[in-house]
This record gives sequence, C-alpha cells and structure tokens, in this order.
Amino acid sequence: MKGKKVLSKVVATLAVSGLLLAGCSSGGGGTKESSKDKVSIDILQGKVEFNKQFKDLAKKYEEENPDVKINITSVGGGSDYLSALKSQFSSGDEPDIFSIAGPSEAAQFEKNLADLSDTKAAKVALEGTLEGVTKDGKLQGLPFNQEGYGFIYNKKVFKEAGINPDEILTYEDLEKAVKTIDSKKKDLDIEAVFALPAKEKWVLGNHLANVYIAPEFDHQVLNAYDSDTVKLDRGSELQRMLDLQNKYSIQPSLSLDYSQQVEEYFSLEQVAMIQQGNWVYPSIYEMDPDFAENNIGILPIPLEGYEGSLPVGVPNYWAVNSNSDDKVIEASKDFLDWLYTSDEGKAAVLEELKFIPAYEDFDTNKIADPLSKEIYQRASDGKTIGWVFLGYPNGWGDELAANMQKYLDGKMPWEDVESDSIKKWEAKRK
Repeated sequence: MKGKKVLSKVVATLAVSGLLLAGCSSGGGGTKESSKDKVSIDILQGKVEFNKQFKDLAKKYEEENPDVKINITSVGGGSDYLSALKSQFSSGDEPDIFSIAGPSEAAQFEKNLADLSDTKAAKVALEGTLEGVTKDGKLQGLPFNQEGYGFIYNKKVFKEAGINPDEILTYEDLEKAVKTIDSKKKDLDIEAVFALPAKEKWVLGNHLANVYIAPEFDHQVLNAYDSDTVKLDRGSELQRMLDLQNKYSIQPSLSLDYSQQVEEYFSLEQVAMIQQGNWVYPSIYEMDPDFAENNIGILPIPLEGYEGSLPVGVPNYWAVNSNSDDKVIEASKDFLDWLYTSDEGKAAVLEELKFIPAYEDFDTNKIADPLSKEIYQRASDGKTIGWVFLGYPNGWGDELAANMQKYLDGKMPWEDVESDSIKKWEAKRK
C-alpha cells in the first residue's frame, strides 16, 4: 500500500534531512596547522548532496597522508553558500579550499585565488572546462565535475500512463504528456505531475531561465559574462514552461523548497516529474535504492531548435586560497590532484561521489547512476545546451527569479518581468 511505502520512506527522509543539517554545521573553523608536523585544510563547499561521501573520501586521504587533517563544511540545500563564503572571508576565518561557480564568482574572489596551473588535475581537465576560470594565463579553479539537468521522471508512472518518454521532444509533446498524467493522477496514485520548488531562486533564475537564455549567447558562458545586455528573446517560451510547471505542481509552489521537492514528493513517488539534475541521485538513493537504480530517468526541457538536448556544464570549481600558508596551499593542491588523478580518488569520484568526470583517464563505463549515464551520453553525442548562467552579472539570477516569483504570485505581469530584468542586467554591467 502507498501509505506503508510513504511511512517507511519518511524515516529515510528524516535521516537525509539530518545529514544536510550536519553538513551545514560540522567541519571548518579549525586551525590552519594543528601541530608542528600536521597541516590542517579547511574546506567550504556548496554541494550538500555529497557531503557524507566527501567526508568519507577525505578520511581515506588522511589515512594515506597522516600529516594532513581535512575539515569539511558543506553549505547549501536551502542555505546560501555564497553568503556563507563571503561571511567567512570578512570574519578572517578564511577557508583554504572553497568552491566558486564560474567567471562571475571568480571575479569576486580574484585576489584570494591561487594559481592552479601547475596541478596534475589541470593537465588532464577536459577541453573547454577551464576557459571560464582562466584569466591572464592564471588558472583560478579546477572543475568539480560535469552536471546536467532537465525533468527527472518516474518511469513507472510514465509507463502506467501510456507515455513514451522518447517521444517527448517539443513543448507540445510535453504539454500533452503532462495533461495525460494529470487526468490519471488518481489512478497513478500521485498528488500532482510536478513539484516546482519556486521558493528556490536558483531553480527559476539560473536553471530554468538558462535554457532559454543560452541560445542568444551561443551557449558560451564567457559571451554572457562579457555582454552588456540580455535580450530575453525567448522570454515567451520561458513563461509558458514556468506556467506549465506551476499549473500542474504541488501547491503552493512558492512555499516549496528543494528538500521537499526531492526527498518528500519525488522520492516518495507523489509526483511524476521534478526539474532537477543528476546531483539529486544520492538523496534519492538514500531514500529508496531500488527506486533510484531502476525507476528514474531524465528528460530534456524542450527548446525549439535544440530538441533532445540537455543543459550540461561545470557547476562549480575548486579554488585554493592564496592567503593560506604555503604548506597549506601545497597540501590543498595535492589533495585535489589525489582526488582526480589517483586510482583511489578516481574510483571514488565515480562510485561514491557519483560524478560525471570533467577529466581524462576515467573509466566512464563505471559511471554510477542512470541519470549521469544519460547525461554523459547526450554530452558525448553533442546534444547539449550551454550553462551561461555562470556568466550572469553577480546576483542577476536571483533578481530575475524574484521577478518570476512575483509573477507566480500575481504581483507582476510577465512583460515587467522581462523589462525589469533586462534593465537590472544592464545596470550591473555599467
């Protein structure tokens, strides 16, 4: 019965939620050198999804390198990572390794970024993955991984509704499928088609909007970063996709956050689809391994002219603090090299962190989960949409999202969403 399934998974929900809270409160803040012979590395990063796995991996490195202690703080999943990072720098409690998201954030912390050009990892990074964080010959960061996003869907629900996901290519195809599922939701034992976490600005202003903004910048993040304006010439397509998700979503969508979307509604099989990426897989797996391994897939967000393509990019880069002690800088580089070039590190990147590698010499046959496999295949086939949101003016994605939230709340017409957002982009570029 569905009730028993939900009850059993609620326990897992609490466990996963506890993990996220632990990720936001543990680690960090240690001394840079805990003793004369031991180097301490403080890491602050914004991906709570792999917090536990990353900490376990750090312990393996410590076992191989007993002269190093690694402290990890993971901030995200509803908390503002960038604000936490700025706060640490302003307080003087600076991390030794931290994450930055592309050229816009690299520019904010430029004076704090050590040159990573001499790392082993830099030499095996995939072509094109370093361009957004290279300035004047200086490499400011190393890619975490590749990620992709779209609509993650419940295969069982689609099958029972008589929908072939391979036939969903256009907006009209998606709309028809959504209406079909909605008309059968009682029989399918779901509450709604979507769970749109409209409370999360990054879901709206970064990920969803990016799909429709990327073409005007030829899918190149640096084109967006260097542009004085944005046209939003596909704004009407963005509007109708937002409307579709919102209309057929758990309500009120403006109160729905990321954790509820992933852990409660999708992992408990109460909705058919969510707009997210492969980073949600560990959370879904924690909730229900069988469901994660056998019953989820990913669909592209339909974009005219780019049918069948997924947005794929490097979400974050590891940066090393140039203000840290020289020994700590070298130890930090060594840890990152170990992570992406050692046999043990590479195996963990694939099998434990469940990353899509952004580096050469990985056995991609061992990509761990079905979402990542699909994303990697589409990327290999050239069926991708660029991640230009990392080149937005600082804070612009949140401002666009705030306008989209006002639209959903009935407080701003769509024409004003576009015109106001364009003005704010241009103001930030002056």
